[in-house]
Amino acid sequence: GVGLALCQRLLEEDGRIHLCIACRNVQKSEATRDLILATHPAAQVSTVEVDLGNLASVLRAAQELRCRFQRLDFVYLNAGIMPNPQVNFKALWHGLLTGKVLHMLTTAEGMMTQTDRLTGDGLQEVFTTNLFGHFILVRQLQSLLCGNEKPSRLIWTSSSNARESAFSLSDYQHAKGQESYSSSKYATDLTSVILNRKFNNQGLYSSVVCPGLVMTNMTYRILPVFLWKLLMPIMWLIRFFAKTYTLTPYNGAEAHVWLFKQKPEYLDLLVKYHSCTTGLGRCYVEPRKMDVDEDTAEKLYQKLLELEKQILEKYSELLD
Repeated sequence: GVGLALCQRLLEEDGRIHLCIACRNVQKSEATRDLILATHPAAQVSTVEVDLGNLASVLRAAQELRCRFQRLDFVYLNAGIMPNPQVNFKALWHGLLTGKVLHMLTTAEGMMTQTDRLTGDGLQEVFTTNLFGHFILVRQLQSLLCGNEKPSRLIWTSSSNARESAFSLSDYQHAKGQESYSSSKYATDLTSVILNRKFNNQGLYSSVVCPGLVMTNMTYRILPVFLWKLLMPIMWLIRFFAKTYTLTPYNGAEAHVWLFKQKPEYLDLLVKYHSCTTGLGRCYVEPRKMDVDEDTAEKLYQKLLELEKQILEKYSELLD
């Protein structure tokens, strides 16, 4: 997916960096490491096991990273799930009749529903994996991210599907709705905004990106494989009209890599950076202002801190 493409592209930018791949599956992380070393044999690549949906795993991984490293320059928060995705064909047909179908196809607005479930910690799985697990990880790694000679960076993989209408502060885990993915990505945007307010003065900067529509394992679960094969020629044609149809993981990582080369002090922290591809396949990055309210971001942050306190009390034996 985008994570592997990102690792390979970062090494093309700077072969001196030390990559640490965080995966929940040890065998897959080692296989990914081997793939990277096959094309970059001199690269420094290590792995750490972490399941973002399991908060004990997150705390153990953070402890291991604190033992291994003195600082972290970049943390790419790319893990995400979309369990049991379903296409709302009725909404799609309505979009076709009302002329909104292209907007729906590029943002999935009103098109996608998911069936969420609870984690072992009693939290909503999509919220935990897509946002809260990352939040706990960042909080536990603050000593490696803040106060360094050079700024450290958080780069979150968000989505054009992040919509305020899918998010509610009173149900920030999205236990009562059917658009948990959209809600979690909007909460991601809010969290990035508030982290900048809290930590820029300590040398930590946060940005969000959208990889566009990329064909990965997550995407292939939305429809049967044979349907995707039938649709692919149409999708390549749509790209002439919908620049966010990046389609390949390499193209989807464009904004991630672009941010790797920027000075964070000069970035607009209320912007989401979108990976885009022209109809003829040229990659570029398009900044778009996020539809976020900073007061809402502050209120969500306080709720995340309250939930974090409960989790740390539960797993106090895993803390230093």
